[in-house]
Amino acid sequence: MGSHHHHSPTTALRGPLAGAFGITLGVFVLQVVGALWTGSLALLFDSVHVLTDAAGLAMALGAATLSTRPATPQRSWGFRRAEVIAALLQAAFLLAVGAYVLVEGVRRLITPEDVAAPQMIVFGAVGLAGNLAALGLLSRHRAASFNLRAAFLEVLNDALGSVAVIVAAVVITLTGWMRADAIVALFIGVLIIPRTLKLLRETIDVLLESTPAGIDLEEVRAHIARLPQVRDVHDLHITQIATGLPVLTAHIVVDDGCYRDGSAHAVLDQLQECVSRHFDVSIDHCTFQIEPMGHVPHETELTH
Repeated sequence: MGSHHHHSPTTALRGPLAGAFGITLGVFVLQVVGALWTGSLALLFDSVHVLTDAAGLAMALGAATLSTRPATPQRSWGFRRAEVIAALLQAAFLLAVGAYVLVEGVRRLITPEDVAAPQMIVFGAVGLAGNLAALGLLSRHRAASFNLRAAFLEVLNDALGSVAVIVAAVVITLTGWMRADAIVALFIGVLIIPRTLKLLRETIDVLLESTPAGIDLEEVRAHIARLPQVRDVHDLHITQIATGLPVLTAHIVVDDGCYRDGSAHAVLDQLQECVSRHFDVSIDHCTFQIEPMGHVPHETELTH
């Protein structure tokens, strides 16, 4: 027995992603030109970061498009999990870029090189303007999915990196201290890693079918067990297919009388109401196997 409420993924998220992708790609081209012109490591690494983000946004856009495709007999959930895979790939790319920036930043800190600071200011400002425009597109939707969160964090990191490039350029212009460029490059690397590790952990949790954040499995079990006529709860699993789509399955042992008086359907209604209304995270897609007390020994024999 089960209760199934499918949430159709919205196509509205593709617009902000497409706009942010176009802006980010434009910023990348301008910053590469700026890095080659000025010789700035910070600006070069920021452009690499922007390129990674553009690739991430492209994956996010592709995943958002895939997720709108209907379910099929071969893929009963459709492509809902595509956004989780895209976010995982984005996080992996960002970690690689962050590690590279840290290593090269240390090398440039030891052996600084001359950079054209005034031009750095111009290209840093161009990058910041583009980042702010992309953030404006994504900010209202960033909580809608793993994809949008990943995209927002990437563009936010870009914006902070552009601010850091401008600060380094001003310091070099005023003081001639070239190591400011390497320090900013290291700062950009440090910006990438903590947020990326958090996103990586969350997406891996989904792929490993861990209990979703905000749901206490034992609290759910105890709450179900307190329902009238429920005698035991076992094989309880709560996983997450994609953003906003937790799934619960459980075996519910009830009084044998539920089958004699026809009240098993009422127990099912109570179970659905229990998990959809009494917890911080609503679980609307549930599958319950209702079992009489006499079935428990038979099931135990089959599992041993």
